[in-house]
Amino acid sequence: MQLSDLDPILRRVQKPAQYTGGELGSIVKKLTPDMIRFALCFPDLYEIGMSHLGMKILYALQNQREDVWCERVFAPAADMEEEMRRNGIPLYGLESLDPIKDFDIIGFTLQYELSFTSILNLLDLAGLPVLSRERTQLSPLVVAGGPCACNPEPLVDFIDLFILGEGEEVNLELIDLYQRAKKEGWDKPHFLREAAGIPGIYVPSLYEVTYHPDGTVEQVIPRENAPKRVKKRIIRDLDKVYYPSQFVVPYIDTVHDRAVIELFRGCIRGCRFCQAGFIYRPYREKQADTLDQNARDLCRLTGYDELSLSSLSTSDYGQLEPLMDKLLSWTDTGRVSLSLPSLRVDNFSPQLLEKIAKVRKTGLTFAPEAGTQRLRDVINKNVTEDEVMNTCRTAFEGGYTSVKLYFMMGLPTETMEDIKGIVDLAQKVVDLFYSMPNRPKGKSVSVNISVACFVPKPHTPFEFEPQDTIAQLREKQKYMLDCRTSKKITISYHDSDISMLEAVLARGDRRLGPVLLKAWQKGSKLDGWSEHFSMERWYAAMEECGVDPAFYANRHRSYDEVMPWDHLDYGVSKAFLVKENKLARQSQTTATCRRQCTGCGANQLLGGACFADHTDIL
Repeated sequence: MQLSDLDPILRRVQKPAQYTGGELGSIVKKLTPDMIRFALCFPDLYEIGMSHLGMKILYALQNQREDVWCERVFAPAADMEEEMRRNGIPLYGLESLDPIKDFDIIGFTLQYELSFTSILNLLDLAGLPVLSRERTQLSPLVVAGGPCACNPEPLVDFIDLFILGEGEEVNLELIDLYQRAKKEGWDKPHFLREAAGIPGIYVPSLYEVTYHPDGTVEQVIPRENAPKRVKKRIIRDLDKVYYPSQFVVPYIDTVHDRAVIELFRGCIRGCRFCQAGFIYRPYREKQADTLDQNARDLCRLTGYDELSLSSLSTSDYGQLEPLMDKLLSWTDTGRVSLSLPSLRVDNFSPQLLEKIAKVRKTGLTFAPEAGTQRLRDVINKNVTEDEVMNTCRTAFEGGYTSVKLYFMMGLPTETMEDIKGIVDLAQKVVDLFYSMPNRPKGKSVSVNISVACFVPKPHTPFEFEPQDTIAQLREKQKYMLDCRTSKKITISYHDSDISMLEAVLARGDRRLGPVLLKAWQKGSKLDGWSEHFSMERWYAAMEECGVDPAFYANRHRSYDEVMPWDHLDYGVSKAFLVKENKLARQSQTTATCRRQCTGCGANQLLGGACFADHTDIL
């Protein structure tokens, strides 16, 4: 297909530039007979997918090889999909405009549970059967990876294999195996059996799942020499791993349209609700010199004038102030602004504020997560109210007048007193501002609180916990609004229906495959967007498939229950999760990894200590 073939259609859709390719930094190659074609698919709109760092890394990494051509694919918006279906245009790669059904490998990134039906929609739009068993040929092979692959069971009917953990090395190993399979004429079952031997590759068709009469998992049985447990892959040395010096620069605005450097992987904190904090372990940092060079290369080759420091908790980076000094030595004169997301209230210093103030003039964002100290101890946030107030004081003294605070509701052991505590803490921040004699004169304060609904996630200490029912969450939301008395406080909160569906899909098993199929057939796609989401479709699909959502979302799970994901090893032992859950019930906290190793097990992935100064690694 030529771009001219799309011209009449693109005149009728919004943001047509997202469908044309040809951006600065995009890679177009001349096809050769032995070249492997890889479609890197983000099951959401271009403006979301083009903001994702993992996709940028894998795109550039694979295209470094002369024998691989990796192209980008995104979900079309509703107007473009309608035009494509009406005019018989299959889903295509942005670089070549060729149909992806003719590619060798189609790889989806799983970032969000509500994107699952979009995967089915994209396979159908490509002209492929959505069910894996109906795609009998080796080509195209459909694979997936990303954080939601830590429990891929709801998707096993549709995906041929999953990549667990960090993908830089394992993706290339998979491509090497695929090249061998093509040369030697393997069929799909032969290839999948061989792929299961690559560490970090999970082939669900090689596992049989049985269930107890009560619906819980009885056992997961590997077949044909598949490993009993599949261990995720990690990159041990981040200073040596590939990092792109060039990003594709979009023609249109995207959510995060800037250069990004990755400070570290993992997290030292151990917040018990946070899946990322556990599945990304162990903690590994890049050196400040490496990061400075990454940043210089990106800004020079892309022309970006904004640089973001990416991590789960930026202020936990051990060399943050030296790194800021290095970056400020050239970003100031180069008119490049810096963005530091994910700051912690317990290590936010006046010195750091002084550096941030040189480059960032907007409001500051912090995450107390819970309104009372008791509940913050339950979730192991390790943040006190005094630290929250001192941080806000530091910000106000530095000239800031806007603070955003993130909280969660529906957390285990939560009471209405904890809900009231959210608003009370916000009010204390407001009162603090007006009590300060040296506050910014002539300005009022703004405290915005954003409250998410707790979703129990796999591989966390709260994987055993029930989620609040929709009725309970709505009652708490109403009570929270009733507690507010100040117009200086703005409250926003998540949709409880969406959070319930997230919990169902996050903790689901293989019996949710028919539900996904039925929901997609009823029109579910791009469910992360409110204008497309319909809970009624999902309820109807679950009812027709005989699935009770409460079984997955609202049920407490015993410590000895076999979880649908227990055969997938993300480094942290189940015994550690049980121990942390018990500590939560006692409102006891656990120290950060930097202070003391608590024996989660993730250090085994490194073959030694996570931190060199530790002598007590288990």
